[in-house]
Amino acid sequence: MAWNTPGNSSGNNNRGKRGGGIGGLLDRLPGFGGGFGDGGALRWLWVVLGLWLAFNCFVLVTEQQRGVVLRFGEFHRTMTPGPHLKLPWPLERVIKVNATQISTYSETVPVLTRDENIVSVEINVQYRIGDAQLYLFGTRDANEVLKEATLSAVREQVGRSDLDTVLSARSALSVSSKQRLQAAMDTYRTGLVVTELNLPNARPPEEVKPAFDDVNSAQQDKDRAKNEAEAYASKVVPEARGQAARVRTEAEGYKTAAIARATGDAERFTLLVEQYKAAPEVTRKRLWLETVQRVLADNRKVVGGDGRQLIYVPMAGATQVQPALPAQAILPDLVSPTVEATADPARPGRQGRSAGREENVR
Repeated sequence: MAWNTPGNSSGNNNRGKRGGGIGGLLDRLPGFGGGFGDGGALRWLWVVLGLWLAFNCFVLVTEQQRGVVLRFGEFHRTMTPGPHLKLPWPLERVIKVNATQISTYSETVPVLTRDENIVSVEINVQYRIGDAQLYLFGTRDANEVLKEATLSAVREQVGRSDLDTVLSARSALSVSSKQRLQAAMDTYRTGLVVTELNLPNARPPEEVKPAFDDVNSAQQDKDRAKNEAEAYASKVVPEARGQAARVRTEAEGYKTAAIARATGDAERFTLLVEQYKAAPEVTRKRLWLETVQRVLADNRKVVGGDGRQLIYVPMAGATQVQPALPAQAILPDLVSPTVEATADPARPGRQGRSAGREENVR
C-alpha cells in the first residue's frame, strides 16, 4: 500500500519520528522533548537564552560612530565602524559616540582690550569628537570644559590686542584663539577637536556707544588727512626733485659756459695786448669801431650831433638792427676819438698813411 493511501499510518509515523525545523532540532537535544507539560518550557528557555546571547554579543558600529567597550566598568578597547562581537552583559558593554557630528557653541562676552577698552565680542566655535575614550573618561564634562577654555582663550588673545585690531583685524585673533583653545583641549584630555573658531562681530557696549562712535569718526578723519598728506607728498616730492635736478643741471651748464667764456676772454685779451703792443693806434681804432657797432646794433634810437633823434626800424626777418649809415657819418664829432699821429722816423711811409686815414675818418 502506498504511503499516501488512507489507513496507512506508517508514513505519518516516520515523519513524526524524523521531525522538522527548529522543533525537530530541539527534540533531539536532551531535555527538549515533549510539550510544555513534559519539559517543553525548558526548551523555550534555552531558545530565549540563545537569542539573548546572539543579540547581546553582536554589535554593529556605523560609519559615523565609535564604540567604547567597557569590561566590568573599565575601559577595554575602542570599536571601529563595522560588525563586532563582545562578551555578554554584564561582562562587557559598549557606549557608542558620534565622532563625525559637528557641534556648535556660540556666545557673546564683554572683553577688556590692551588699551583698557571694553568691547563685546561674539564667539562661534565648531568642534567634534576626536578621541572617544578621552571624551568619555578624560574629563567629567568635556563640553563644559570647552566652553570655559574658549572664553579664556578669547579673553587672552583680545587682551593682548588694542581696540583697532579687535574691530578691524579679527581674522588673526581667530587663528591665534583657535590654536590656544586646541592646546587647552589637548592639555585637559577632552578628546575634542576644534574645527573652526570665528569672531564674527565686535562692538562696544551700548552704554559707551556714542563716545565710541565719536572716537571712530575722529580716527577716520585722522586716517583721511594722513592719506591725503601722503598723496600730496607723493605728488610734490618727485616734482621738487625734478626741479632741483633741472636747476643743478642749469647751474652746471652756466658754470661751464662762464668758465669757457672767461677763458676765451682771457685768451682774447692776451692776444689783444700783443696786437696793441705791435700797433697801438690801429688796435685802439678797431676797438672803438667794434664798440660803436655793437652799441648801435643793440639800440634803435640814436641822438645825432644836432639833437635830432634817428630811429632805425629793422627789416622784417632781420635778427639784428643794422645802422643805415656808417657810424663815422652819423656821429663824426661826438663819438669819434681824437687820434694824434706820431711820427715814426723809421717808417715814414706808414706815418703818411696813418695821417691820411685819420683825416678821412674825421
